[in-house]
Amino acid sequence: MSTTDPHESQREQQDEALDYPEGGPRAWGVVFGSWCVSFSVFGIINTSAVFESYFTEHQLKGENPSHVAWIFSVYLFLIYFIGLLVGPVFDHHGHRILILTASILAVVSPFILGFCSEYYQIFLTFAVLSGIGGSLMSTPSIAAVGHWFCKRRGLAVGIATSAGGIGGIAFPLILKVSLDRYGFAWSMRVLGFILLLLALPPNLLIRTRLPRSQKFTTVWPDVRIFLDSKFALCCCGIFLMEYGVLIPLTYIISYASTHGHNTTQAYILPALLNAGSVVGRVIPGLVSDRLGRFNTMIITVGGCAVTVLALWLPNRKSEPMLISFVIILGFVSGGNVSLTPVCIGQLCDSRDYGRYLSGAMLVAGFGTLTGIPIGGAILGDQSSKGWLGLILFSSLSYVVSACCFIAARVLAVGWSLSVVY
Repeated sequence: MSTTDPHESQREQQDEALDYPEGGPRAWGVVFGSWCVSFSVFGIINTSAVFESYFTEHQLKGENPSHVAWIFSVYLFLIYFIGLLVGPVFDHHGHRILILTASILAVVSPFILGFCSEYYQIFLTFAVLSGIGGSLMSTPSIAAVGHWFCKRRGLAVGIATSAGGIGGIAFPLILKVSLDRYGFAWSMRVLGFILLLLALPPNLLIRTRLPRSQKFTTVWPDVRIFLDSKFALCCCGIFLMEYGVLIPLTYIISYASTHGHNTTQAYILPALLNAGSVVGRVIPGLVSDRLGRFNTMIITVGGCAVTVLALWLPNRKSEPMLISFVIILGFVSGGNVSLTPVCIGQLCDSRDYGRYLSGAMLVAGFGTLTGIPIGGAILGDQSSKGWLGLILFSSLSYVVSACCFIAARVLAVGWSLSVVY
């Protein structure tokens, strides 16, 4: 087998022909704007365990866990699905109108959610309205970073996406205090004002700079990108990775509560997971610029599988083991998040970055759409067998995901472990 794909060499030559600042005030301003987007969009989904627990105890008490899970899965699915159009629009027309529209939707949604008490109301506001806003904002913000960084893209994207973990720390702690003191409606208003502040830097700082690609002449999606076997395998890996990470992220509070941990400790667990994720998004990104993006991704996905099997599966009521699990999983899964965009960027011309990134995220969207409800169905009435099945489902998803990334790497550069890829 050839150790180098000729298409890969051609893509690298195209990227080398483009000039990248790799730093400077304007470039790092784009990273900061993207950081704020990640804080708001993925900070909210990283707080899904808090919302899931609160809804099942209050507005949606008695509702089937699988039905409640659809709220969060559809939210992420819409972020990724609508991105299929957002990416090509970004490549052809830029980011400004997309991010401005998204900012309005993101700010308005929490204020409306504060008045919701029925399932359909919560679903339409949290899942649909917020999901559309998140989609219009997230893809352009990450793709814009690719216009300013190439060799240091892993570090830049790692810093930008680290905000999702920071948001996952801040929002659960804020909501824990505000829900107890002020109730749900005012907690959502507080959240809305925070999102308003976070919407300002992206609109002021994010900008693009690369010329439009001549490879694609339309803003409509082009399924031919999936004919690249490396890209298709990478998308499959991302799909299964979503299955793996969303299970503990969504159900960790319920797991702790049903296994004898107190409520306060249970609510802190998502914050600890996201604390580990903050470090995990930056360090693997930095390492990947030297070790290789796919090489690092394989290590982090494999680390997630080992963590779930070694620390979550044997845990019963051990609080130290549970805390260790969420922190370590946060670190290794954080690398998955930050390395996903740079692995996609490894497979395409930077001028088509938005299109390829949104295509991959569409596939991931189907993972988020089905993963949490499948997890809820496996969990059922939260019996010991249900939890066992849920944990095994998460770990198996990670194992198969790692195999997909390994296959994509082998197709690109062969079996040699010394190749930086």
